[in-house]
Amino acid sequence: MCISQLMLLQVFFLMVPEGVWLQPSSPSGAAPTPSDVGPASPGGTLQSSEGSETPWPVPGISTVGPTVVTPSAPENGTVDLFPALPVCVCDLTPGTCDINCCCDRDCYLLHPRTVFSFCLPGSVRSSSWMCVDNSLIFRSNSPFPSRVFMDSGGVRQFCVLVNNSRLNYFQKLQKINATNFQALATEFGGESFTSTFQTQSPPPFYRAGDPILTYFPKWSVISLLRQPAGVGAGGLCAESNPAAFLENKKKTCARFFKNLANSCTLDPALNAASYYNFTVLKVPRGMTDLQNTKFQVPVTLVSQAGSPLLSGNICQNVVSQVIYEIETNGTFGIQKVSVSFGQTNLTVEPDTSLQQHFLIRFRAFQQSTAASLTGPRSGNPGYIVGKPLLALTGDKSHSMTLLQSQGDGICSVKKHEVQFGVNAISGCKLRPKKVNCSHLQQEIYQTLHGKTSPEHVAIFGNADPAQKREWTRILSRNCSVSAMHCTPCCVIPVSLEIQVLWAYTGLQSNPQAHVSGARFLYQCQSIKDSQQVAEVALTTVVTFVDITQKPEPPRGQPRIDWKLPFDFFFPLKIAFSRGVDSQKGSASLILILCLLVLGVLKLETK
Repeated sequence: MCISQLMLLQVFFLMVPEGVWLQPSSPSGAAPTPSDVGPASPGGTLQSSEGSETPWPVPGISTVGPTVVTPSAPENGTVDLFPALPVCVCDLTPGTCDINCCCDRDCYLLHPRTVFSFCLPGSVRSSSWMCVDNSLIFRSNSPFPSRVFMDSGGVRQFCVLVNNSRLNYFQKLQKINATNFQALATEFGGESFTSTFQTQSPPPFYRAGDPILTYFPKWSVISLLRQPAGVGAGGLCAESNPAAFLENKKKTCARFFKNLANSCTLDPALNAASYYNFTVLKVPRGMTDLQNTKFQVPVTLVSQAGSPLLSGNICQNVVSQVIYEIETNGTFGIQKVSVSFGQTNLTVEPDTSLQQHFLIRFRAFQQSTAASLTGPRSGNPGYIVGKPLLALTGDKSHSMTLLQSQGDGICSVKKHEVQFGVNAISGCKLRPKKVNCSHLQQEIYQTLHGKTSPEHVAIFGNADPAQKREWTRILSRNCSVSAMHCTPCCVIPVSLEIQVLWAYTGLQSNPQAHVSGARFLYQCQSIKDSQQVAEVALTTVVTFVDITQKPEPPRGQPRIDWKLPFDFFFPLKIAFSRGVDSQKGSASLILILCLLVLGVLKLETK
């Protein structure tokens, strides 16, 4: 077998199976020498056949206690295979011996491997080992050092150290000048970082979440529509927060002024004009042609807002709220932008603070009047859990509400919305304005369910107020005196329970929740007409009851490839186990079995 890598070896093979190749090792790291075998490094050890050499790493071979069975060097063991390196890369401390740097001349060591625990990479000359399975080698007459190592799998490898001048080739620095700079950069260079706007054209339209582009014609500058947001524990205003397309967001932040007298008229954050002195690009591709105004939408001022004015120690017309209304039309982009402001006055004093509110709302362009009157849906068509339960009073659609209390427990004018599928309870205390029985009853009823009691509830979440068939009447019965068996008494409601029966309808794969019925159930209390009522504790409860009747699961149709059972009496067992109806249905099968039995009996009698 001819091995090209070891042309100078004279090796006698006892047996060379076909397909065996040499295994070159990694060129990195140090290799054992015949005259100076040094310390070991991670990856393997070496033991000399003479027993006098120190363990030493073998590059590219992971060994576990290898055993050397051949001489470690030729007879003239004085040859130095590791002459001085041209550059000692680990000599980092001038005039001092660097630990484990075997090429450091400041160490004054003839054999550094006998002193250091290992040699740092680059401190000894690299070597190359060529290895084959040791069982293939009978005798080696190689003039190069040879070793037998044990690899990680426990197989002995016969390795020969060969010369490879390329491993120790020292590359000198190239001289770069104006003549060859571009040629070398083109030959060896690759892709670099470039500006996004230079490599990519702007997208044709906005996508949800994209920043909204603005343009300042006065300075010919492209920027982003920003919505200041609070950061940190103090909620300081961060100006760099961009507004996201089609995402309604409300932000609140605080501003602190050391010298409000100067900031009053100089700080643009306090001036309303800084929030509309630009145009908004309808679509991102408008930035490629800024002179074309058809891609630009001016910001319309809904109401007049004055400029900040310092009058004495009062800073007037300071912006405290900014509301953007943006109308969009699908991929055609932004069609209209309007802004409204809330302004306040600040007193000039040390460490004055201001809290600002920023709101951005998006809606479809050119909404129809009917759609705007119906308001948002609670589902389409079925209700979505957590969405408001829609009620109808007259021709006006609204959300059904619950009691809401103020901080002191007194009933508030504001109400909680009833959320579909969410059971809830709330309460508060009512301080009646009048003690007359009829007025007291009327005031309590209005407190429980609003000024006008809801008459209908929407069957589906997309019910149209103009379509009465899409609403179901709420069953209700007020408190009566006869029910309390108290003739001279005043009967008042103290609790209202809103009971809603609902169910799923439609496909089981996409069920739609609808309201089947609703009723108001009052709990009443009687008081004497002459009794003075200071406070009345009121409670509202909402309960949702699922009355869905799930259909029977469909039965599969019999298949053509069905096989009869192996049990001969199986049809008889089925027929007698199902009762009379099953017996009628399987009469033909029983008849066939009887005929088969008679046929068998006739065959036996012949």
